[in-house]
Amino acid sequence: MQALQAFQNLLLDPKRVMITGHASPDADALGSALALAAYLDKKGHQVQVISPTDYPQFLHWMHGHQKVLVFNDGNEKKSASIISEADLIFCLDFSSLNRIDKMGALVRDASAIKVVIDHHTGKEDFADYEFWDTKAAATCELLYQLMVDLDDRSLIDKPMAECLYAGIMTDTGSFRHPNTTQHVHEVVADLISLGADTSKVSKLVYDNNSLDRLRFIGFALSERLVVLPKYKTAYFAISAEDLKRFNSRTGDTEGLVNYALSIEGITMAAIIIDRNEGVKMSFRSIGDFAVNELANKHFEGGGHKNAAGGISKLTLEETVDKFLKLLPLYKSQLDKNQIEKEKS
Repeated sequence: MQALQAFQNLLLDPKRVMITGHASPDADALGSALALAAYLDKKGHQVQVISPTDYPQFLHWMHGHQKVLVFNDGNEKKSASIISEADLIFCLDFSSLNRIDKMGALVRDASAIKVVIDHHTGKEDFADYEFWDTKAAATCELLYQLMVDLDDRSLIDKPMAECLYAGIMTDTGSFRHPNTTQHVHEVVADLISLGADTSKVSKLVYDNNSLDRLRFIGFALSERLVVLPKYKTAYFAISAEDLKRFNSRTGDTEGLVNYALSIEGITMAAIIIDRNEGVKMSFRSIGDFAVNELANKHFEGGGHKNAAGGISKLTLEETVDKFLKLLPLYKSQLDKNQIEKEKS
């Protein structure tokens, strides 16, 4: 409560504020950033959202996205100037500075007061204020609660409510994941009362595909999906050539890993993608199998127990080979998880 009061006092006077989310921002990172920007703008602050990288086109409906500065899109110098001159820096949906790539060193060296709002594990101690709870389903849930605790619920308008709803909806898997708590439903109910059009948001996020993306998904399912029943594992390995063939844009691989996880008898799923900046990996699991531990130990990553990411500096083929060689080490855990699922 004392920290909350001090933070509330911090916002009393107008400040130069920079807000950022993690690289390759999803609906939770971008939604929380834009909702916070709108909130702070109403409080009289000078606000700039900077994204380390671009973000999917299916998030372009979010109010305020046109003003977002994309760091790696030729805006490095301008971003560095904003960061160095900021009085206050908000880090949303991440709590380790390596999640914002080259911006990490700039934020670390900045003289600004730093604030983290996040729900991921693996927290790095660099912030002056932390609103951090790994039990929360989404950063948007934490941001909503923070605004309520600051007695500013009345400042949440329809566009802000829809940004917050999008982050919660996607990070709970449309309210299907175990992180969908009573509190999540209570928050969402209030966001609806504040004007969030849930049908519209759902359609804009999930039913807004390009023809290239649908063809890519069909190709990946038919040509790149590998199922390993022995290890209760399924994965995709996507090459740079595959992405180029289908004119892949940011966000086109979003959610693909969930198809692999949906297969009967599968405990862990992965997608391994050859990107310009390295081989990116995304892991999903069910039950008690902790993919964040696997990602952290072997692929410089982390995240949640059932949803995590990582990166490899090896080639795509070498990364796949490394992943496959790890599976025997985890076979007993993968088997145990599936047996317990079948019993339940």
